[in-house]
Amino acid sequence: MLTEDISKTNDNYERYKERLANFSGEFELGLFLFIARKSLLWIILFFGIAFACSYLYLRYTPLVFESSSTIQLQTTNEAKKVLNVEAIPNNETNNDLVENVELLRSKVFFTRVLMKLPLQISYYAEGTFKINELYKNSPFTVDLRIKKPNIISNKIYVEFDNGHHGNINYSIQGNNYSKAYEAGQWVDFPEAAIKININNFTDIEEQQNLVKKNSFYFTINDTNSILNDYYPRLDVKLLNEQANTIAISFKDNNKYKAAEIVTKMTEEYNSFDKEHKRESSNSIINFIDDQLEVVYKKLVRSENEIQDFKKGNPIAENDNLSSSNINRVNTLDDQIISLELEEEVLDNIETNIAKSKSIDTYSLLALVSGSSNETSISTCVNDLRKLLIDKEEMLYGSMPNNTAVKELDYQIEIQKKILRESITSAQANVKQKKKSLLKKVAEVENKFQKLPTNELEYGRLQRLFSINEKFYNLLLEKKTEYSISNAGINSNILVLENAEIPTSPVSPNRKITYIVYFLSATVLSLLLILFRYLSHNQINSLNEITKHTNASISILGIIPRCKQDIPVSQLLVDKSPKSLIAEAFRSVRTNLQFISNEPGAKIIAVTSTISGEGKTFIAINLAGIIAFSGKRVIIIDLDMRKPKIHIGFAAENSKGMSTILIGKDTVENAIQHSNL
Repeated sequence: MLTEDISKTNDNYERYKERLANFSGEFELGLFLFIARKSLLWIILFFGIAFACSYLYLRYTPLVFESSSTIQLQTTNEAKKVLNVEAIPNNETNNDLVENVELLRSKVFFTRVLMKLPLQISYYAEGTFKINELYKNSPFTVDLRIKKPNIISNKIYVEFDNGHHGNINYSIQGNNYSKAYEAGQWVDFPEAAIKININNFTDIEEQQNLVKKNSFYFTINDTNSILNDYYPRLDVKLLNEQANTIAISFKDNNKYKAAEIVTKMTEEYNSFDKEHKRESSNSIINFIDDQLEVVYKKLVRSENEIQDFKKGNPIAENDNLSSSNINRVNTLDDQIISLELEEEVLDNIETNIAKSKSIDTYSLLALVSGSSNETSISTCVNDLRKLLIDKEEMLYGSMPNNTAVKELDYQIEIQKKILRESITSAQANVKQKKKSLLKKVAEVENKFQKLPTNELEYGRLQRLFSINEKFYNLLLEKKTEYSISNAGINSNILVLENAEIPTSPVSPNRKITYIVYFLSATVLSLLLILFRYLSHNQINSLNEITKHTNASISILGIIPRCKQDIPVSQLLVDKSPKSLIAEAFRSVRTNLQFISNEPGAKIIAVTSTISGEGKTFIAINLAGIIAFSGKRVIIIDLDMRKPKIHIGFAAENSKGMSTILIGKDTVENAIQHSNL
């Protein structure tokens, strides 16, 4: 028995192996379709499950909405156009576009945007499977006085008995707190004092009248937790470098919040841009104001000295003063004034760097603008600004003692040292130029040594007054230019596409979801059919027999599977002579008659590879149908291990082929006659 089972297993394995090896070359479409038809219920089940899963997924998965805006960076100053003032700096570099993209992506700027939105408290309606955030659409609001920070991020449920009363409850670290409240009145808890304001009780009643009542709750948000939750949903990318366009998008479960955050991003960047531009101009104006005060005092003092000198010393007109020499002295004085102003700027920059730990690079750029050393110092300042921005970005995700942060600190110190050396070099250059100009002025003044003392002193006082007056007028002119420029500063952002409230979610996508589940059901169905096709080991048609036997034998007929109860005798042709099975055996009997018409006995062998395939059933019924035609039939049971023919005829199995082979009985004695 074991040997037979092993043989059967090996035979099936070899058959599967052969079918796999010959799959591409011997694929039978008819058999494949036949198996597909037999698997129809499974296929319908797969598609039914896929449809149900896709429906449940779309029904209960939180919707994600995306709102986006497109902006264009421009560089315009209306005051410059009107006044034709080109020397006024605007703090713009060649990589200004990339820097603006990084600024919009930075957590520092995004935190500033979030702080301008009502996100400190979030309101929710909790259903059986979904939670909806009631952003700016909550029927109630809350006022808080926080006592302990552990209440932050906890769900605080609010129940409504009517439009004036209800209950507040929450749980912290296993401790449950619950108190009744009256609308507009403070309720004290250990962690906070809470006041509930009911805005629209009708909306609350609509929710409470549902079969499954929705629960309302709110959470107190922390700035860092909001930033960590929202920042991954922000996307800022450069659309077109030539057109200076940037795309800003944000995803959220609440479509109104998504649109408002993108809108606030553009608005806040407008304000941020104006602030930084005006900050630079304001730094210059403050510096000029300080210088004006000093120069004004010098101017008043010079004017008083001239008046006092005139009162005590009568001055006669001196025609010996050469107008050319005077003009030359004035020209030299103008150059000295410019150098003194530049020297003051460099001293101010050096003082700011020495006193302040956090360097305002925008102010430094504004101060150095227009000087002869603007190019070299501006390059150092821009490099320093980039390093400072990189460090600020890295500190949001790393600790100050991080190796990368320390490396940036080292680079920043090196850049500061280079900046100081550049300023020192520029100061030395200015002083050298100023020394040369003063030497030339002294040479011109030597020409006036022959003049009387009073005239010389008067000329000196007038020259000092003229220097201070020119310096004062120059400062007033610069202050006027920067003030007008400051008033003419506009945002360099042009909104090409406003952020709109999205009408459809980006996730889950209904079409893609249905396609994915449909394809999944299709793949599972094909895999099932393919598996059943490859594991198929039954003969279902004459064509298969012909194929597997290479058409070397003739087909006598087909005996269908018997679905009715088979009696112990297994003889059906006498009980149902008009049945399909009886007709099938008659067809076989008829075809047998065409094989050989010679007189005499005919031998028919019924065999198969394994037991249980119907040899006994075929032999008994084939013998019966031949006997009904008037022939005499002897059935010889040659199954020496598990004989069954005698059971079908209710005969004893005491004598038969085994006793004949050993010579115990003769053939005549071994023949047993049936009742038919």
